Amino acid sequence: MSVIRARAPRFLEPPIARGSHIWHPRAWISWDQPPFLPTALDLRVPTGFNTLMENTGTAMVLFSGGQDSTLCLAWALERYASVETIGFDYGQSHKVELDCRAAIRTKLAAAFPHWGERLGPDHLLHLNALGEISETALTRDQEIVMGENGLPTSFVPGRNLLFLTYAAAVGYRRGATHLVGGMCETDFSGYPDCRDETLKALTHAISLGMDLPFVLETPLMWIDKAETWAMTESLGGQALIDLVIEETHTCYKGDREHRHAWGYGCDDCPACDLRGKGFSTWRSASQDKAG
Repeated sequence: MSVIRARAPRFLEPPIARGSHIWHPRAWISWDQPPFLPTALDLRVPTGFNTLMENTGTAMVLFSGGQDSTLCLAWALERYASVETIGFDYGQSHKVELDCRAAIRTKLAAAFPHWGERLGPDHLLHLNALGEISETALTRDQEIVMGENGLPTSFVPGRNLLFLTYAAAVGYRRGATHLVGGMCETDFSGYPDCRDETLKALTHAISLGMDLPFVLETPLMWIDKAETWAMTESLGGQALIDLVIEETHTCYKGDREHRHAWGYGCDDCPACDLRGKGFSTWRSASQDKAG
């Protein structure tokens, strides 16, 4: 897992204490932590953050209705006393993912009452302009192919940069300075706005621009899709596995008709490919251990 936090170096002027943070008004640096290990959820983490102990702060989870963001929501609910969610409608072709969000929240709270007590309001923002200026396979009727720039045509330039900035703006108003996102640099399509280095820089800029220390937590940054399924099981057992399979949406083509062992989708787009292969690898490993 990567934790990206603004932290003050030593300067002549005294730092300012803000809650559990020590902040300096004109000096910030970013730092991360070792990879997340799904077999030990509280291993090698800074004291007071990201452990199985309750954090009294409020977390804002970037929640699309997909597998990764649902896992991040469960991860945050296990750690924070209060958790809110935020989603974005930018005219994506797989807009069906947004329709899944309410059912996931409701069923997650019902299946895990202790999480339900911590689950706060949901926020849905409309970013139509992003879809209007994006000539991509996720915002136009185009095939997903590799572009001349070495990136798949499913890449929406600036998407995560905008999502996190808007999430921070809402978090500023709501008192939620812990942002949680499902970005990953292991099993991913090469999107530059999912890279750890990008997110460090963005968190740095957000904290400076809002004059408030924000923490960005990316629990999936250094794990692959098989480990994502393993983490799901470790957090919520078979009940959470079943919820992810039945209720979350990953398919770029918006296919909710074809049911596979890993969930619904076309089984052809890059998102389905990653999800399906990860599920098969995880299930095979689980069966080997059981055998």
